Amino acid sequence: MAGTISRIRLENFMCHSSLHIELGEHVNFITGQNGSGKSAILTALCIAFGCRAKNTQRAATIKDFIKTGCSYAAIAVDINNQGEDSFKPDVYGNLIKLERRITESSSSTILKDQHGRKVANRKDDLNEIIEHFNIDVENPCVIMSQDKSREFLHSGNDKDKFKFFFKATLLQQVNELLETIRDQLNNADSVVQELEKSIKPVMRELDELREKIKNMEHIEEIAHDIDNLKKKLAWSWVYEVDQQIEEQTVRLQKLKERIPACQERIDRNTVVIDDLKKELTEKEELVRSLGDKTHEVNSMKKSMEDNIAEVVKLKIELEAEHERGTRTLEKMNGRLKQMQAQLRDFQMQHMQFTQAEASQIEEDMQNIQREIDYLDSNVTRLREEEKEFSEELSGIQKSISDIAKEIAESDKRILQLKSHMDGLQQRQSNTVTAFGGQKVLKLLQLIESNHGRFRSPPIGPIGAHLQLASESWSVAVDFACGGLLDAFIVSCHKDLQVLRECANRVYYNNLRIIVYDFTRQRLIIPDGSLPTTEHPTVLSVIQSENHTVLNVLVDQGHAERQVLVRDYEVGKSVAFDHRMRNIKEVYTSDGFRMFSRGSVQTILPPNKRPRPERWCSSPAEKIAELKNEVDGIQRIISEKNAQRRKLVNDRSNLEQKIANLKRKREPEERHLMNKKVQLEDGRRATAENNRHAAVDTTELEEDIKEEKNNIEQKELSLQKTNVKLTAALREVNDRRTAFKTFMDSVNEERLHFSSANDELDLVKRKIDAAQQEKTHYEGVMTTKVLPDIKTAEAEYADLQQRQQEYFKKASIICSESDMEALSHVAGSTPEQLSAKINRLKQRFDQESRRYAESIDDLRALHDKKERKILRKQQLYAGFRVKLNSCQKALDLRWKKFQRNAGLLKRQLTWLFNEHLGKKGISGFINVDYKSKVLSVELTMPQDASRDTVRDTRGLSGGERSFSTLCFTLALHGMTEAPFRAMDEFDVFMDAVSRKISLDTLVDFAVAQGSQWVFITPHDISMVKPGDRVKKQQMAAPRG
Repeated sequence: MAGTISRIRLENFMCHSSLHIELGEHVNFITGQNGSGKSAILTALCIAFGCRAKNTQRAATIKDFIKTGCSYAAIAVDINNQGEDSFKPDVYGNLIKLERRITESSSSTILKDQHGRKVANRKDDLNEIIEHFNIDVENPCVIMSQDKSREFLHSGNDKDKFKFFFKATLLQQVNELLETIRDQLNNADSVVQELEKSIKPVMRELDELREKIKNMEHIEEIAHDIDNLKKKLAWSWVYEVDQQIEEQTVRLQKLKERIPACQERIDRNTVVIDDLKKELTEKEELVRSLGDKTHEVNSMKKSMEDNIAEVVKLKIELEAEHERGTRTLEKMNGRLKQMQAQLRDFQMQHMQFTQAEASQIEEDMQNIQREIDYLDSNVTRLREEEKEFSEELSGIQKSISDIAKEIAESDKRILQLKSHMDGLQQRQSNTVTAFGGQKVLKLLQLIESNHGRFRSPPIGPIGAHLQLASESWSVAVDFACGGLLDAFIVSCHKDLQVLRECANRVYYNNLRIIVYDFTRQRLIIPDGSLPTTEHPTVLSVIQSENHTVLNVLVDQGHAERQVLVRDYEVGKSVAFDHRMRNIKEVYTSDGFRMFSRGSVQTILPPNKRPRPERWCSSPAEKIAELKNEVDGIQRIISEKNAQRRKLVNDRSNLEQKIANLKRKREPEERHLMNKKVQLEDGRRATAENNRHAAVDTTELEEDIKEEKNNIEQKELSLQKTNVKLTAALREVNDRRTAFKTFMDSVNEERLHFSSANDELDLVKRKIDAAQQEKTHYEGVMTTKVLPDIKTAEAEYADLQQRQQEYFKKASIICSESDMEALSHVAGSTPEQLSAKINRLKQRFDQESRRYAESIDDLRALHDKKERKILRKQQLYAGFRVKLNSCQKALDLRWKKFQRNAGLLKRQLTWLFNEHLGKKGISGFINVDYKSKVLSVELTMPQDASRDTVRDTRGLSGGERSFSTLCFTLALHGMTEAPFRAMDEFDVFMDAVSRKISLDTLVDFAVAQGSQWVFITPHDISMVKPGDRVKKQQMAAPRG
């Protein structure tokens, strides 16, 4: 093992003139009389590895170790350097030789390789080896000298024990290092704080300079503004009128541009209407042709399906025939093999059975038959019972599945009802929430707070402005109008943008906003455009005080063409049977939607997820009704759960019974099969025995030959069947492929048909929209555009005359060329400009009297101070960042140190108690890091009262030495070192304690794996010899 000591040589050291000791790699005992120089060996190790003379407690100076009468002393230590932990093996090899030479005036250390060549002689090289192998000779867990052993054994002071533990576990070294770092960081923090405070006066001076410069710059700006304002005042009248003329010119131009724009819109809509009518005719013709083609495709599909079914039937018949032929062929082969086996048996058998043996066989067969009958009756009975239980189990499982489905549906229904109740409760607090929820309330509040930004207040939601003539039509109207009820109406595109911004602010995304003319009167719908039916329309059952809302429902929702009916059958009759004009859609009172596009009739069911009734007149009654329904469903669910639990218990019982029956039946069946096989073998043997005397195999051979011919014919027939089956499979695949191709084309045609219907509907809507837009722009041209142009032209002529008068007056005050370098003066009246000039003059006079310095001098001084402060701030900020990083690192290390200290405390108690247990003693170690004390508590086995001994000085010498040894071994188990040494560890021990202590030491040292050196003056014959234990006897001291 790397780091262990293989040899120690002393020359003129203490009492030794020349001493050579070879150490084993594991446990070494060195014994001898007092004064034989045993302790000098450990002292030499300490001196060799750099320990000071005072720390050995054997001498005051290093030269005191020279033997009396000699001029020098030498210590040589050979260190093993093999294995994974070796130190620079390429330099030192397998052995490091450490030599320490001491003279009266100096001492030196030399490091040599395995061949004795000098490698290094510096103390840093020795420290590097010590750190690599973790050799700390001043740690009592590495080398416990004679003085340290006695001092520790005699001491009963808890503080001394803590010092021993704190030093042995290296916690003292780490604690002192962390405390030193903390003091240094606190000093550094104080210095940085002083530096940061030192720049604050300069910062205040800099702020004062900035304020002065700012005020001086403001004075210059005031003087410049006064000059400009005087010139602007002269031309303010002229520019004001010029701006009005420009605005009027732009306004007049825009008004004139509206004439061709309106006319272009009117002409364009006329052309669009004509084109759309032609397109409408073409689309209607296309829909009719696609409808006729759909009937042809359906008949072709039916024919192809019949052909495929016919071929599939033929394939199934051929497969059955092939399977029957295969089974027949297998049976024929089996008979052939059986006949061949019989033929061989006939030829090989001899007359071996006597009449007595045949009788015995017959009697055995009768016994077997009786057992077979008994077993067969038992198996049949068990199977019938198992079948009855299985049928009952299937019924229970089906019932459990049905109940689970009912419970799931009931839970889903409860969720729907609760959602419905939530909507009604919101409606109960505020009816507007029925059309958008809480978001619409926030939106309306935001619209109210931003009302000044709208040209006209928005109208919405549309549903909140409607009333129903009868509540029975609430569901139908809701489904007919749909999302249109949640929409808002604005008068222009600018209001649309403002409303969209407000909606986004309250997270009301996808709000539908409709731009419509608020000034338009209510639409009057001719009778020819209304449906020719006695049933009401959506428009006829709704009421509103706002004409714009009703107009939007007509223009956007076609409310005048949506017919309402009471039930499903009446709706089908109105929508499809009579082909009435001007009907777009038919809605039933429970939400069914029906319409036809060409020859296609469509019926859409209501949404499965019900929404709260938006026009419910009594939400409280409806909520109470829904609560009662929820309670009833929950009671049903409870009953169903009880039923399901009972069925689950019954199912478990049945499954257990079936398993028990199965366990009984299977052994009976196996026994029955074995008996049947025995009976069949006996019968065959008896028959063969009876025919053995006069057997003739000629007939059997002819049967075998005939069976072979039959097998060949059957194989030929089976091959023909296989060829037909292959052809049938190919035909089935081909026809299915053709059918799939045909269905793909059919689906594509259906898509075309659906698309054509949608396009037809779209063309109709486009025609309506173009007609409405044309009518709108014709009215705008007549009522607004032409009168506005005449008024604007009169105002423009008046402004031109006023501009000429103001220009003459302004030219007398200031020429226009002086104003070219100035910015535009529009935006202020002459009175405002005069008042502003007077105020600036007064301020200029006041500010000029306050400062006497030059602004350039102030700026130069400011820049110089600012550069100086910036350099210091950057420097001090760098100091602060580094200091904070060091503080964080220190805090982290301190936490780790405290955690490791706590873990070492627990580990010490566990190991201490483990070693004490070998003598029947139990103990506990309490380490108080705050008070820096370590207390040991022991419970002796012979103490009947089991009182705890808290002071080791109250123990006998042997008990005290043994407990101290256990404490030391616990510390040894917590530290790592390649070798360890203990001197006179067994003082004050009796024979029993010494034997237990020695056994404990040896077992621990062997198990621990490192090298150990034990020095004692006592007899160690009781130590068990072994390969890992080496004993050495020191020579007696000379008189």
